[in-house]
Formats: sequence, C-alpha cells, structure tokens
Amino acid sequence: MESSSRRTFLKGTAASLLLFHSPWALAKKSTRSPKVVWVVLRGALDGMHTVIPSFDPMLATHRPSLSKAAKGSTLKLDQGYLLHSALPSLHQWYKSKQLTTVVAVGTGYGSRSHFDGQDYLEWGGENKESGWLARVLEMQHSSAIAVSQSTPLSLQGIEKVTSWYPSRLKDSSEDTYRSILSLYDTDPALQTAFKQGIELRMTTTMEGMGKQSGQFVSLAQSCGRLLKGSEGADCGMLELGGWDTHNNQEPRLKRQFAQLDKGLVALKEELGEEWDDTLVIIATEFGRTVRQNGTQGTDHGTASVLLFAGGRLPQGGKVLGEWPGLKENQLYQGRDLKPTSNTFDWISQHLAYHWDTNVNTLNRAVRGA
Repeated sequence: MESSSRRTFLKGTAASLLLFHSPWALAKKSTRSPKVVWVVLRGALDGMHTVIPSFDPMLATHRPSLSKAAKGSTLKLDQGYLLHSALPSLHQWYKSKQLTTVVAVGTGYGSRSHFDGQDYLEWGGENKESGWLARVLEMQHSSAIAVSQSTPLSLQGIEKVTSWYPSRLKDSSEDTYRSILSLYDTDPALQTAFKQGIELRMTTTMEGMGKQSGQFVSLAQSCGRLLKGSEGADCGMLELGGWDTHNNQEPRLKRQFAQLDKGLVALKEELGEEWDDTLVIIATEFGRTVRQNGTQGTDHGTASVLLFAGGRLPQGGKVLGEWPGLKENQLYQGRDLKPTSNTFDWISQHLAYHWDTNVNTLNRAVRGA
C-alpha cells in the first residue's frame, strides 16, 4: 500500500503546504461566491468503521465481529478501502469526485476527553480567544450562521455571526457549563472536578443524542436555505452528536451514518447549483481504539477520518493520507490508530483552494499563530 497516491499525505505544517502548489492551483475556479459548511461530529467517530481498511490483515484480529460487519460493504473506494454501507449517497459523490476522505488524521490533541477534545477541534489548538473558523472568516470578511442553540466555539470571536435553531427543540446547557468553568479559573482543583462531572454527563447522554439525530436532516436542509442566494451567509455550521460508541457500535453507527448521509443530501439539494461552489468539512474530536471491547464497541482513541465534500474539490474521489498499519508495534500508545497527518493542515489546504487565497497565511489563521 505504498503507492504514490498514498504518499500524498504531508507531515507537519511546512511540508503539507507544498501540496497546494501544483495540481491544486491549476484547476479552474468559479466566479460565483464560495460557501463553506463546517460539520462537527460530536462523540468521537470511529474512522476505521467509516473508511474501512479492508486490505489490512490485522483488522480482523483486533476487531473480529466489527470488522466482519464493516467489510461486508460493497461501497469500494480506491487502494482497497471501503466506505460503510450506510453511506450510499456519499459513495456516489466519491465516484463523481465530490467527496474526499483523509485517513489517520489527528488534531494534535493529546488526551481522550470529549469536552477538551471538542474545544481543541473548535479553537484550532489550546486556550484560544477565538475559534479557528471565526479567525479565517474574519480574514475573508465573511459572515456565518450556526444552526445551533448558541454560538459554538468555532465561530466565537467574529462579529458577523448569528445562530438559528428551531424553537420546538430543547435548549442546550453548554453555555451554562462554560460560565461555571470560568468562575473556577482561580481554583484548578474545583475546575478539574467540574470538568470530570461534565465529561461523565456527556458520556452518559451520547446515546440519547444519537436517538435524536433524526432532526439532522431538517437542520441540514435549513442550513442550505440560510446559505443560498446573494443574501445568504457565507458559512454555515452544523453539529451531529451520538458518535460515542462504547457498545453495540455496528447498529448504532449504521443509524448515525444513515442520518449523516441523508442530511448531507438534503443540504446539497437545498443549495442547488450553489453546491458547485460549496466546501463541506466534516470532522470529529478524535477517533476510537483499534481493538473492540467486550460490549461490541470501541473506546476513546486518537486518529480518525476527515471528510471533504463539494462541487469542486481539488482532489475529489480520492482517499488521502498515509495508512500507519495495525500491527502491535505500529499502534499509538499500544492501543490507538496512529495519526500520520494533521486535521488543520488539510483544512487549511482545502480552504485556501476554495477561496483562492494564500495557504500559508490561512494556515496561520487556523492555528491562531
């Protein structure tokens, strides 16, 4: 699996930025206003159950039952990968070069807390005063709409942002949690205890979030409606919870993938012709353990998968990134899929192409440098 296309992954910021100069910069750009949709999958998506490395002989060793179910997919990608069978629309997009997948990616976050991992994903690092998406939108003088009960961290720090959410759905208590955390800034012990309580609450409610994910289709459709046209926002943000699959992973992810697949189709259909000028970025806070556990699930891990969709991707219809392997000596900390490239580097490259702007400047904005 050491083909030249597999070696297009780039390690580190400086190396990764070279990818933008050559095949990407030669493609013809549209004259219409580009749109961006940022989709956060909360709960830690299992990348190996999404883009399945069917060629790796160790997959069945580590996941005897999960791999059997996953490898039953007929949705073939290149290099011996499979896409989960509950993502048929995304597979059609892949075949029409409207979907790119990147395997074995990580944000650089070094632990396994949902709460901190999602903060890291949205800030673009640690302890930022603004979200990474807010910083790049401010640089582009662009506006944004978050389909959320409150403004997510990704979009905090920009003036031209608003949030919208159906009034019939329950409000989130996330702002309350963060307000209480700020009161504990001078008492690290209390802050740590409170964060552990939040983490426990998040873990116990993840399955419930998954059961409510049917609303994602209508939210995605609404997002498209709020973006389209000259009066629409330049960027939209969506969230979908329910990816914390500590048990019964296969049936739970099958339902989750179906909602994601249908929701993204609704977004595309609502955007119509503007889909050709839209970039959708789909990411999660971290991945899952390589080995399945005793309850037919997986636990918190490190590397996962990153997805890009849209009408004019620079490398559509490709599986990018380097596969690290699943042998014992290839695992990260002896248990996780090892990250071989950085989530934020790939995001910077795709946004720079999409906006036809300088990738080095944009990468610094994403990372808050």
